[in-house]
Amino acid sequence: MADPVPITRSLDSMMKSLRGTDRIQVGGVFGKWDDAVGPQIAGHVRPIRLDQGTLLVEADTATWATQVKFLADTIITRLREEARVEIDRVEVRVASARRK
Repeated sequence: MADPVPITRSLDSMMKSLRGTDRIQVGGVFGKWDDAVGPQIAGHVRPIRLDQGTLLVEADTATWATQVKFLADTIITRLREEARVEIDRVEVRVASARRK
């Protein structure tokens, strides 16, 4: 009989096999978002999903979505510094009225 495996290791393995991203990276993005991007951006943009190096974020207006596109490289750098997360690119969508 095999030794028990911690559930966190099992979850990491499962997430990485499904999405290429582990629990620690996902937690880093969501847990450190406000620190990484600052309160002004965090007040209008939120992370939705981290999938194989692509971070999907949702902006509350088209203006903020455009701003995030211009700041994508800075956001990637800040998340690497603050959350120790490897992100290759940022995709942005605008929140629909029903999601707000």
